[in-house]
Amino acid sequence: MTTDTTHDGATGASSASAASSTTAAPAKGDTRPFAFFGTRRVVSALWLFAILNYLYCDVLGTHDPEYMNDILDGTAPMEMSPGFLLGAGVLMTIPILAVLLTRIAPHGIARWYSIVAGSVMTLVQLATLFVGTATMYYWYFSVIEIATTAAIVYSAAVRWRADS
Repeated sequence: MTTDTTHDGATGASSASAASSTTAAPAKGDTRPFAFFGTRRVVSALWLFAILNYLYCDVLGTHDPEYMNDILDGTAPMEMSPGFLLGAGVLMTIPILAVLLTRIAPHGIARWYSIVAGSVMTLVQLATLFVGTATMYYWYFSVIEIATTAAIVYSAAVRWRADS
């Protein structure tokens, strides 16, 4: 990391500015995907994108009359018991925590958490496609969610070798 110090002759004040790999522009001619933003920021943004897709799919489900009727009359593929809802909450904590860890945790912890969490979320989303009958909107969001979490795993495992 380099530090540049400037001195204001009129006031006598000086300031230091540090350039780090997370804020510095990529080297000239660097054509790697996401080189300008840094892998840490990209992975964090991908986690946010996945979470918003999980959320909006669930919100749309509350507007699906067949799905809501199945829940209310107890014929849904999964019983909406307090235990099930707790499990769903714990499951969604995985990507929520990933956003935080990719931003503030040391490189190794953030990278490995993203690899493991992205793999888990990809497998879980794939498995949900075989429970009950998935609607068109559920398939649509599932494809996006699976592609996003797979991209997270790839980015963290292959592209995120140094802290960036």
